Amino acid sequence: MRYLVGVTLLWAFSFSLIGVYLAGQVDAYLAVLIRVVLACCVFLPFLRAQPWPLVIKLLTLGAVQLGLMYLFYYQAFLLLSVPEVLIFTIFTPVYITLLYDLMQRRFQYQFLLAAIVAVLAAAIMRYHRLTEDYWLGFALVQGANLCFAVGQVGYKLLMSKHTKAVRQHQLFAWFYLGALIVALPAWVWLGGPKYPATAEQWAVLLWLGLVASGGGYFWWNKGATQVSSGVLAVMNNMLIPAGLVVNIVVWNRSENLLSIALGSLLLVISCWLCQPPRQVDDSGEKDGKTS
Repeated sequence: MRYLVGVTLLWAFSFSLIGVYLAGQVDAYLAVLIRVVLACCVFLPFLRAQPWPLVIKLLTLGAVQLGLMYLFYYQAFLLLSVPEVLIFTIFTPVYITLLYDLMQRRFQYQFLLAAIVAVLAAAIMRYHRLTEDYWLGFALVQGANLCFAVGQVGYKLLMSKHTKAVRQHQLFAWFYLGALIVALPAWVWLGGPKYPATAEQWAVLLWLGLVASGGGYFWWNKGATQVSSGVLAVMNNMLIPAGLVVNIVVWNRSENLLSIALGSLLLVISCWLCQPPRQVDDSGEKDGKTS
């Protein structure tokens, strides 16, 4: 859980940095490529040989969770306003819950209920009036949400089978190489001539690549292996109040504090609904302690 909380705080600052220094100023596909390359460099020194079936699965997860997700998102930004994109991302918890239960051939109603409460909480905090003709954009954002959910669930299930056999930091470079397989051709084919032009932009890209992406996705996915699928689903929407707080405190953006407080309360309730039974939860933990 501590990994997810830490990355939530980390990514909350990252969203604001992107909005202030990069959005509309640096080509989005180039920014993604730089982030992926830098993140990959962080973990290349730790890379160890792994069985090819495991490598292929990690490449696939990286390509989907990072590569394809970013492609969907940046196309959606061409059709939707930023508030609309934020609204439509709140369905990720539902996808995580349903995907995990589908893979486990079970149905845990309390996790789905917790995910729905989390969706309601995020909607309260980020609701804005929608524009017309947004359905294609909606579909693109759902594609991004689904990719991010598939990556998290897939990594959680994959590591549950290899926890004792591998150290995660020794194989995570394969994850970023999978994302690079998508990010590089995307920039070549779809990118534009908008390059970083200031020291601030380069500093932000270095932070995003080395820390937010390099450490962030590793810690997030590692954290996903240590919590229940319900908690993982809810934590995906914790980024919304965290990002809003950063905007208010650092950039003095005007936000509805009442809606933030109400939404945060609902997120706390949804976390309570995700408490595992006293026996064994789906993270492999027993009675709250790692076995």
